[in-house]
Amino acid sequence: MAEFTGRAKYLEIADDFKRRIRQGGLEPGTKLPSETELMNTHDVSRTVARQAISRLREDGYAISHQGKGSFVTLPEEPRQTKHSPEFEEIAGYLSDVRREVRRLSERMDQLEQLVRKQPQDG
Repeated sequence: MAEFTGRAKYLEIADDFKRRIRQGGLEPGTKLPSETELMNTHDVSRTVARQAISRLREDGYAISHQGKGSFVTLPEEPRQTKHSPEFEEIAGYLSDVRREVRRLSERMDQLEQLVRKQPQDG
């Protein structure tokens, strides 16, 4: 079983892929490993594999096509477009919600690891 490092495993996996993409080891258009392949190579659950791929998509490093898989892409440069104050407020709120969901997900991963380490009665 993988050792607990204090950082969510899906973040470690996603960060490794992002590093490889930035360094040119994975070119845009390259097919990323499937959830099953990630599960096998990283000894993680399907949920963790799915979260890693989802994180890559959220951060602009992957695009997924249903039935075909996920492919490397590069994050877009921020565009200088004007939005209404209401749009900016909603976008900020959504960013806060995403950050909180990630924090809660990381905390759930930590708690699951602690539960796994507890001796089983029975």
